[in-house]
Amino acid sequence: MRPKSEAELADMVAGATAALRIQGGGTRDIGAPVAGAVLSTGGLSGVSLYEPGALTLVAGAGTPVAEIEATLASEKQRLAFEPMDHRGLLGGDGVSTIGGVVAANVSGPRRIQVGACRDSLLGVRFVDGAGRALKNGGRVMKNVTGYDLVKLMAGSWGTLGVLSEVSLKVQAMPEAVGCVLVHGLSEVDAVSAMSAALGSPYDVSGAAHAPVGADGHPVTMIRIEGLEASVAYRAAKLTDVLSSFGGEVSVERDPDRVAAGWTWVRDVAVMHNTVGDVWRFSVKPSEASGVVANLRAAQPDLVVLYDWGGGLVWVKMPEGVDARQVDFHGHATLVRGSEATRKSLAVFQPEPAPLAALSNGLRAQFDPRGILNPGLMG
Repeated sequence: MRPKSEAELADMVAGATAALRIQGGGTRDIGAPVAGAVLSTGGLSGVSLYEPGALTLVAGAGTPVAEIEATLASEKQRLAFEPMDHRGLLGGDGVSTIGGVVAANVSGPRRIQVGACRDSLLGVRFVDGAGRALKNGGRVMKNVTGYDLVKLMAGSWGTLGVLSEVSLKVQAMPEAVGCVLVHGLSEVDAVSAMSAALGSPYDVSGAAHAPVGADGHPVTMIRIEGLEASVAYRAAKLTDVLSSFGGEVSVERDPDRVAAGWTWVRDVAVMHNTVGDVWRFSVKPSEASGVVANLRAAQPDLVVLYDWGGGLVWVKMPEGVDARQVDFHGHATLVRGSEATRKSLAVFQPEPAPLAALSNGLRAQFDPRGILNPGLMG
């Protein structure tokens, strides 16, 4: 099923008699497997409104992210939250769509500065499990349910409704970029260095550490963006701050090389074309290296990447091993795993009973028949 309008989408959902597997461009096969007819939003495509002066854009949920990025680039603007492209990590193809990005609340390295995808959302239109077309936020500012549906839909993975349209605030591209690189730090020292950079007044827009970088050696990456003179000044100041942690410090100012390095981080390229499950941990940065050390005690051959100053840790582990067996405070999500593993292990972090009750209550209200991606989130 591939509706070409919101009205067609509403009719299809209302007429469904069994489970529906909601799909955008098919690039993020994450979550417990869903048995059901595929309902694709790919036909709901196109930018319907773009006002560069107001930094706003409205697009159909099936609009390719690449099309949106090209439209914005023509006016030297961008999506601030830097959405990840999962195709390399998951080994798939397809076309990443803006609805899929919003449904999964996909947010890249710049989240530490500008917030998540949901923080750039101005409004949404969607069809709930009863076939009702609803809207919230955006230019109409109409809330038909009393909920902040804009925030609620981001990260709901199609279990509350099928997105038909999203409204976003966008951001001007910076005049200049730079990346301060520290080579050779241990993971403990790297987290401390990233925390120092983020705690400085120098407006960092990315802080990542790869124990095995693109050249095979440890590298800590601190990104800065803005006006040319400001970037040069902050790069020099951050060099002073980071020199105290040991390691060799250098500054990369070539914009193409900086962009390539952060795309490598954003898309977790160190784990592309490899075998094993990939887990995504959200933890306190101060506890990140400890979590990894506990995992390594049981699984010595981990591949690890730290982002968000240590608040996000990507870990590649042997297939079928539950990474949550270690003691940690935070959330862990199985991003890449076989269908059998995703059936046997909870893909998303199990919710405490009160929160699970709230989630179930929301699903019962928005999807009373339980037909939208049933079981995907556990």
